[in-house]
Amino acid sequence: MRLIQHKREAWWFYRFLSMGYDDWVNPLFWTERMRTEALALARLSARELETLDAGAGTGFTTAGIVEHVDPARVTMLDQSPHQLARSQRRPGLTGVKRMLGDAERLPFGADAFDRYVSAGSIEYWPEPQRGIAEAYRVLREGGVGLVIGPVRPAHPVARRLAEAWMLFPAAEEYRAWFERAGFAGVEVREIAPDWYRGRGGRDAYAVAVCGVKPAAGASPLAAALGEPSEDLAAPLTLRERARVAGRFAAGSAAGAAFVPIAAALTLRARLAGRRGG
Repeated sequence: MRLIQHKREAWWFYRFLSMGYDDWVNPLFWTERMRTEALALARLSARELETLDAGAGTGFTTAGIVEHVDPARVTMLDQSPHQLARSQRRPGLTGVKRMLGDAERLPFGADAFDRYVSAGSIEYWPEPQRGIAEAYRVLREGGVGLVIGPVRPAHPVARRLAEAWMLFPAAEEYRAWFERAGFAGVEVREIAPDWYRGRGGRDAYAVAVCGVKPAAGASPLAAALGEPSEDLAAPLTLRERARVAGRFAAGSAAGAAFVPIAAALTLRARLAGRRGG
């Protein structure tokens, strides 16, 4: 059971993580080099491209987008007011539009954007296929959608911790979700920070996945998806509040354990490889 793969739990998780996100998370797990490699797939080839950054957080990915696109054409969307508030401190994002919203229920009409980018958000989506179908819907014909997210760890210990924490899909799941949503020309590229020395494939760290919307309108999956499974606006009973609190505490503990353990296992595998070589 993925304890933080729920909207309310993720909201509280980032309520606290936002305080050190830019100083401690990005430098280790989502670096400028990784951002550059991933955003190359989005084909940000013109300043006037209307671009949505879904799950934009503190704006680290957005800062890479505005290197290529006029900030006035860029919209940041996130469910966390704390993350968006932090983004106000980031240089270069003056003029960018900021909106509170849900990646699985985007507050935009169909065919509204030329580019869709989402980095480090899919792992918190209760229904990732719905989020990708929404990306398809809001793109214009010929628009490019790009999602960056983690990959399921190969080591069984790291994998168990990861899957207790949040969503870590297999690389092939990303491709399948894009293709089912209707995207054409789907491309998957592995990305990793400098400290990670996995072997690729089964031992990948993260992937950037992109596709092109071939025709205007909603995703072919839209009718089958129905209503989202979670609604942040719905009131909670006392029992439901206790469940959210319990999942938040246990999921945060799993996340705190995952980071050093996964890093140690990666380092051990790297050293073993050197000795074997």
